[in-house]
Amino acid sequence: MSARTLRPLIPPLEDGDRLPRDEFERRYQAMPKRFKAELIEGVVYVSSPVRAVHGSPHFDLVTWLGTYRAMTPGTDGADNATDRMDDFNEPQPDAMLYVDVDRSPKFRLGADGYLEGSPELVAEVAGSSKSKDLGPKRKAYARNEVQEYLVWRVEEDAIDWFTLQAGDYVSMTPDAAGIIRSQVFPGLWLDVPAMIDRNLSRVLSVLHQGLATADHAGFVAKLEAMPRRNVTG
Repeated sequence: MSARTLRPLIPPLEDGDRLPRDEFERRYQAMPKRFKAELIEGVVYVSSPVRAVHGSPHFDLVTWLGTYRAMTPGTDGADNATDRMDDFNEPQPDAMLYVDVDRSPKFRLGADGYLEGSPELVAEVAGSSKSKDLGPKRKAYARNEVQEYLVWRVEEDAIDWFTLQAGDYVSMTPDAAGIIRSQVFPGLWLDVPAMIDRNLSRVLSVLHQGLATADHAGFVAKLEAMPRRNVTG
């Protein structure tokens, strides 16, 4: 009998499976390349193909966060990257913004190249995934101390931006001009009506106002002063 015959059969991942993270990863590695799933609170969620109603707002969201990252040395971000958050959660958020892994005390890059731990900010574009994003994902992110969580409910023309307080998320309210300012990333300002209207020029104009503040300059100086890992010389 050949070694191929003796190889154990790996069950496929199916929506609703309840698994620990190590078994989730074992099965995931045996799935077809274009297959996508997340493990949230020990439950497998298999993703559907992405429609334009999700992909286009996602592009604007990443452009906004990426612009902030470009102007804020010491920060980094990711788009649809796997995060080994804990033993029962391995999400692939639409976007993350975080203190870079050479500086962060709670977010790191594993030996195999996967992110591990909790980023400061997670953002999701929620259409058909709304119940997951505002249910088990919200619970998992709060328990793992993700400091801010943004959910763009595209089918409802609404954006929820939460900040973590006493172990749970509290909504941040836009000011009279419709702007929300991050409490974790100074200078990260969002014109909510402009983002919902897909007016990216206005979104970036307001962001640049935030980037020009003394608070943002002070934050950059603080990041530059933080001790770094994996740096020689």
